[in-house]
Amino acid sequence: MQADAPLLRDNVRVGIALWLSCGVVTFLIARLVPFARRNPWVELGITLLAALALGVLATALDFAGWNEPDWRAGLFAFCGSFAAAGAVRALQSLATSNGGPS
Repeated sequence: MQADAPLLRDNVRVGIALWLSCGVVTFLIARLVPFARRNPWVELGITLLAALALGVLATALDFAGWNEPDWRAGLFAFCGSFAAAGAVRALQSLATSNGGPS
């Protein structure tokens, strides 16, 4: 059964809002961990970009899409952006341990 075009236009931002909220929740949880915590804006940007990119990838994998929220897409964006936040922290830790700015 095909969905009507007006219905698709009404819900365009729902999936994207889910992805971005997963990125924000990831950022807030990651900020609770004090290890290698430096600039919050870099970490926020990376988690949001990772959540958006993984949300688009979830759409390509047919986990709902940007026009409807799906728990699989949200979990995909959450876990991936959490991994991205961990990668940022690991790189910041390496930069600090190699004589970089603390």
